[in-house]
Amino acid sequence: MIKLVIDGKPVEAEEGANLVEAAGENGVYIPTLCYLKGEPCIGTCRVCSVRVNGNVTAACSVTVDDGMEVDVDEPEVADMRRALVEALFAEGNHNCPSCEKSGRCELQAVGYETGMVVSRFPYRYPPRDRDVGARHLWLERDRCIFCQRCVEHIRDRTSGHKIFSINGRGSRARIEIDVELADQMPPEQVREAMDICPVGCILEKRVGFDVPMGQRKFEVQTHRERATEGTSNE
Repeated sequence: MIKLVIDGKPVEAEEGANLVEAAGENGVYIPTLCYLKGEPCIGTCRVCSVRVNGNVTAACSVTVDDGMEVDVDEPEVADMRRALVEALFAEGNHNCPSCEKSGRCELQAVGYETGMVVSRFPYRYPPRDRDVGARHLWLERDRCIFCQRCVEHIRDRTSGHKIFSINGRGSRARIEIDVELADQMPPEQVREAMDICPVGCILEKRVGFDVPMGQRKFEVQTHRERATEGTSNE
């Protein structure tokens, strides 16, 4: 175990632990959208930005070190994270009331957590076509935030080739799907692809999110409360 300081409070963490996980184990919530526990860091969304030893960096890309000083709730950094979330809403077409993942959407949850009310940036409303070519999956590209979780973590189980990819750059970028490989996905991997997406971009045809919205997960208990609860139960 090593000692570090988070928001002025001395804490302990396992040496080599990821900063996002170490902070959560000590009751400090750091939002993430591209990071998945136990998987290699992608570092694409940057909404986990914190100040480490005076420098702003993505927390998911940092392993804790003895004597490290981390600022999470420092006002400037907190506003930076909020601005990044606002940009994601402004760059896509996110209509939460009509989305199948509303109440279970990680972008929606991070919006709540960062205190976003409305984007400070002008909404772009980009035209994005849906992709319904695959037998079991369809892509609602309006909702894609280019986190690249599906690109990095969903692969053909025989060849190891990527099933999803990002084509183009900047405003012309869009998520693509290899239809031939997608049609060979077993049912559990189809569901995994839908679940791994933080927003409602990847949907299973004829099923979607078949659990009624009802009690909305992220309004019932926030990430911050779950992090604190997990620490108190240990």
